[in-house]
Amino acid sequence: MGFFDFMTEDIAIDLGTANTLIIHNDKVVIDSPSIVARDRISGKIIAVGKEANLMQGKTHENIKTIRPLKDGVIADFDASEKMINMFIKSIPALKKRLFTPALRMVVCIPSGITEVEMRAVKESCERVNGKEVYLIHEPMAAAIGIGIDIMQPKGNMIVDIGGGTTEIAVIALGGIVCDKSVKIAGDVFTNDIVYYMRTQHNLFVGESTAEKIKIEIGAAIEDLESPPNEMSVQGRDLLTGKPKQVDVSYREIAKALDKSIQRIEDAVMETLSQTPPELAADIYNTGIYLAGGGSMLRGLDKRISLKTDLPVYIAEDPLRAVVRGTGIALKNINKYRSILIK
Repeated sequence: MGFFDFMTEDIAIDLGTANTLIIHNDKVVIDSPSIVARDRISGKIIAVGKEANLMQGKTHENIKTIRPLKDGVIADFDASEKMINMFIKSIPALKKRLFTPALRMVVCIPSGITEVEMRAVKESCERVNGKEVYLIHEPMAAAIGIGIDIMQPKGNMIVDIGGGTTEIAVIALGGIVCDKSVKIAGDVFTNDIVYYMRTQHNLFVGESTAEKIKIEIGAAIEDLESPPNEMSVQGRDLLTGKPKQVDVSYREIAKALDKSIQRIEDAVMETLSQTPPELAADIYNTGIYLAGGGSMLRGLDKRISLKTDLPVYIAEDPLRAVVRGTGIALKNINKYRSILIK
């Protein structure tokens, strides 16, 4: 390898439905929304990431914003490839290079993914100069990112609530013992809020606004210890057609999200019920770890804890737990060789 080693760069990618994160040289260099804006006439990508995100819901007919990933898998192959390419090209350290270096990548994928979807991710990466592409299952990466020693003969339960999917897994001995992947996560929460505002307040709000509501005052239970203030929400009045503003409290959002959260709870309960008894004993002692953006929903840890009678811990910086774990796996590639999918 000798000469080529110095030509190869290592990058770890968390290709998420909502956000894409990239680690290069142990630093998170890209943390952007997974969205691209395309010019309809020329077919060119005109913006990607944060820029494209600002355009969402505000475009005219010549611009289309696309989220290339849906439910954790690639839905628009062409757009996803261009997006990954533009993100990699905008990594500061690689910008200085004369030509794109060969890349060694570790990319994480949802655990409920099919062979075909897996190949789509791999091919996307190979086409942006990935010479060695490894895949890692998301709950595994999350566990490593949280700081769990996954090689131990000890059971740990991870619940990773992302944008497109919620991944629930029991991990021991460097493998996933039982897992469940449900398509209820951040995106569904956002849509729940849009629907609630529409039916309860006769107010039509866009996705970006609903997401803002979710982040500002989103909650999983109706009685929080330190509740956020009411939020003023602007949108279009469905009756008069005029723009209007309503004040919304976190209790309403908790109501709006209740059904979806219940389904996540059920999936957690189902996974627990499939866990072998020895590992169940471990989990009784270690509890459940939450990762992903969805884990930041106020009171969700408490709610899952009440449902399962287990202690629930939120990872530090939960949005980056998965990419951190992916980066660690890449750095210690020999130690984690057994859990990477070639």
